[in-house]
Amino acid sequence: MEKQRIAILGPGSWGTALSQVLNDNGHEVCLWGNIPEQIEEINHRHTNTRYFKDIVLDDAIKATTDLEEALDGVDAVLFVVPTKVTRLVAKQVAQTLKHKVIVMHASKGLEPGTHERLSTILEEEIPENLRSEIVVVSGPSHAEETIVRDLTLITAASKDEAAAKYVQGLFSNRYFRLYTNTDVIGVETAGALKNIIAVGAGALHGMGYGDNAKAAIIARGLAEITRLGVKMGANPLTYSGLSGVGDLIVTGTSVHSRNWRAGDALGRGEKLEDIEANMGMVIEGISTTKVAYELAQELDVYMPITQAIYSVIYEGKDTKEAILSTMTGELRHENEWEKD
Repeated sequence: MEKQRIAILGPGSWGTALSQVLNDNGHEVCLWGNIPEQIEEINHRHTNTRYFKDIVLDDAIKATTDLEEALDGVDAVLFVVPTKVTRLVAKQVAQTLKHKVIVMHASKGLEPGTHERLSTILEEEIPENLRSEIVVVSGPSHAEETIVRDLTLITAASKDEAAAKYVQGLFSNRYFRLYTNTDVIGVETAGALKNIIAVGAGALHGMGYGDNAKAAIIARGLAEITRLGVKMGANPLTYSGLSGVGDLIVTGTSVHSRNWRAGDALGRGEKLEDIEANMGMVIEGISTTKVAYELAQELDVYMPITQAIYSVIYEGKDTKEAILSTMTGELRHENEWEKD
């Protein structure tokens, strides 16, 4: 693929790691953020020490606080901002863009209040004459491993297969490989909802439970994620792929996952407000738990793990009591999909 110019909105850990992938592929990358000190550090020291203490970025990777500068002449725009500000940033992009671009996002969450997927938000806020069909970049990926060029396989999903293939070609190289998918609902719901299960998996670890419990929560967590996603219109096969079970494994078993670490701290008895203050990064699983709980009630979907984690975060229930309550619920058939 010939050299492309890409604006990456959000210089967090994942945005920074993806900027390096694109730079390695010979593309021109500009990171946009709103913290002047961070942007100055990237431009002058070529580091982003808030997220990566020992990594030096290529000096070709530029950063700016000026959105107009970031979007000037770009071929593609990649959103990697927290879910709660995606709509706000999309509005700003719509007001600033002067030509049509490929629009991608690599964030994982559902919007509080509206329950909307991130691609839906981008579709609503950025006019069709300024964008492609949205492409979702998602899958089992820790920024801490991608930044050191560890092998990573993820998914590019879009209703427009040509747009997905463009993004596949944009990112793929010897250590970073993308597969295409047209099931946007499945890929986005899998990426968002696995964060909830990761909180639960971390909580089990924090309480001292072992591999049996870990396997159980991942397997049963995937079942309830799939139930909700299919009710929303997803293809069930997506949940057995990279963006489904793949992402759930990597997020539900690793200290690199902030959702897992948050759950681990909850399991050890720490208070949520202290955990959030100490993390220094957004814990998407916390807000997504509330959205998923509300969606499950609205769509009448059986999600006992999500309900248990919701009761801990939003109702103050004891973590051990809530998690173990899932062991004493109604005895069911493993492949049962709907509530009676």
